[in-house]
Amino acid sequence: MKKISVVVPCYNEQEAIPYFYKEITKVSDSMKKAEFEYLFINDGSKDDTLKVLKEFSKKDSRVKYVSFSRNFGKEAAMYAGLKEASGDYIAIMDADLQDPPSLLPEMFETLESGEYDCVATRRVTRKGEPKIRSFFAKLFYKIMNAISNTEVVDGARDFRLMTKQMVNAILEISEYNRFSKGIFGFVGFQTKWIEYENIERVAGKTKWSFWKLFLYSLEGFTAFSTKPLILSTIVGILFCAIAFIMVIVIICKTFIFGDPVGGWPSLACIILFVGGIQLFCTGIIGQYLAKTYIEVKHRPIYIIKEKNTEK
Repeated sequence: MKKISVVVPCYNEQEAIPYFYKEITKVSDSMKKAEFEYLFINDGSKDDTLKVLKEFSKKDSRVKYVSFSRNFGKEAAMYAGLKEASGDYIAIMDADLQDPPSLLPEMFETLESGEYDCVATRRVTRKGEPKIRSFFAKLFYKIMNAISNTEVVDGARDFRLMTKQMVNAILEISEYNRFSKGIFGFVGFQTKWIEYENIERVAGKTKWSFWKLFLYSLEGFTAFSTKPLILSTIVGILFCAIAFIMVIVIICKTFIFGDPVGGWPSLACIILFVGGIQLFCTGIIGQYLAKTYIEVKHRPIYIIKEKNTEK
């Protein structure tokens, strides 16, 4: 009998966890060919998430938890969950039930066939999500796939079921600045995609604000592509060419047509515009330098305060 470890990152999910536990146990009890462990990663929650997890662990030996010393982020929580998981197959799911547990039987049967190493999910609709957020999400996937050699599927969720071999490959990528959607694609392996319509949270509020998603998108751009650096170089060359052409135009107007160069407002606008372009390009380089600076420190991805897992 195969063992499935369900990794569930949690940050202030005390309201959602009881609903999730009810649904996941219903599905796991119906799957007679597999045994389960539910591995909750408490990512420094400020509410009673850890208290709720401890109560469930007392009632059900399948419930395991790892609690961080502070909030390290979902990427760190997923990495810790994959590292602590002991199953033959490992699933990553959100506690808010936006990742339907009802898909697990189909995902399990697919892996059991031996044809695939991973079964992943993607949303085909974004019903219930603000339109402006959906627009920028689709724009991100288009830009990401245009500038990176690692494919990131539009609408891809972190919800997936993977073999131990694939998980071990992911754990070998121990970088501090993590972008899991890119890492999943980078390691390769045969992946089957399951599509489903968007499901709204069962309880609680989303922890992903527009600003956090924007910063996360920058993480993806810098983690799996160096083309933004090439862009800054091209922009620099382009503006040098424009400046050279304008110098020739000004000389011709002054000496041939006797037309003096006039207007300090236009000059001020040009200086501000070129200065902005310079800061933009410097910012791109700064992002890569900042990531390098953090990586060379070799700080731990997360710090565990307490856990009840056993290898």
